[in-house]
Amino acid sequence: MWIWYTSQSSGGTPSAIAAKAEASGIETVFIKSSDGPNYWSQFNSAYVKALKARGLRVCAWQYVYGSRPVTEARNARRAIQNGAECLVIDAEIEYEGKYAQASRYMHKLRAYAGDDYPIGLAGWPYVDYHPAYPFSVFFGPGGAQFNVPQMYWKAIGVSVDRVFKHTYLYNSLYGRPIAPLGQTYAGPTSSELNRFRELATAYGAPGVSWWSWQATSSGAWRALGRELAPLSEVAQTAPPVAPALARGARGDVVVWAQQHLLAAGQKVTVNGSYDTRTVRAVQAFQLESLLPDTGKLDVTTWQLLLAREPVAVTWRSGAKSGSPVLPASAKMRPRMREIPPKPH
Repeated sequence: MWIWYTSQSSGGTPSAIAAKAEASGIETVFIKSSDGPNYWSQFNSAYVKALKARGLRVCAWQYVYGSRPVTEARNARRAIQNGAECLVIDAEIEYEGKYAQASRYMHKLRAYAGDDYPIGLAGWPYVDYHPAYPFSVFFGPGGAQFNVPQMYWKAIGVSVDRVFKHTYLYNSLYGRPIAPLGQTYAGPTSSELNRFRELATAYGAPGVSWWSWQATSSGAWRALGRELAPLSEVAQTAPPVAPALARGARGDVVVWAQQHLLAAGQKVTVNGSYDTRTVRAVQAFQLESLLPDTGKLDVTTWQLLLAREPVAVTWRSGAKSGSPVLPASAKMRPRMREIPPKPH
């Protein structure tokens, strides 16, 4: 369960938090530790230690803007020093197009946290709606090890089934375990909460979390604590492994494909545009892989391509000698903001 303000979450005392969590099957709490350059005092070592002593795992989450990425990384380090067992990055609209800032932030964060420290990204669920968002940086080499997409079906205005299909179709490309973040705010029904939990299991999720503690009704708490039988229609719920891409496509998904094409020894420019050079690179890769050389990224081509480790790209602001400029797709506007703005 995600905690925004500890003081507004069952009064905030460690004993009350632990008791409510145990009653509803909550094993981990994600507590806000900073907002941009400002560290939040609620995430302190004494409080974290008290929660752990009562059997809870405690992780930190920070909202980041990208205007001061080094300071944001330092705030993450402070949360880790205060006992956070994992860190989740909440990067949203402010990080659209900020490839250089994302590179700087992740580089510093890894330097502070170490290579093996568990870091997750709570980003957009609909990757294709945000072609300029640097998923490829956050999930690239040295990036986050797990993916926590904000799958708020009711806020988006779709069914639970539909949010799973759309989210997994694109997020699966980035090769990180997906731990769906569902909503208990805005009054979801018990049947919706049950369905979300059932589908998460069917899709192979390692776990689920919920936004947020202070917005969860008593009925929702009860629903979260109920035992559920596993779904029997797993095969019907599994989505395709990847979307089809062809000439003219643009966005971070293309950036990701180009990084993998480089890893496969193909000559391609990482620019986020599925241009003629990219088509030829895909054709060459397909021929080497004994596939029809269509020049299109279909499911089979994606599978073979994603089996390779992507070539790392360190994006920098400005055109410095030897440093890549931003991909052209970084200037694209989002199709829409599927999740209406919420307090963070």
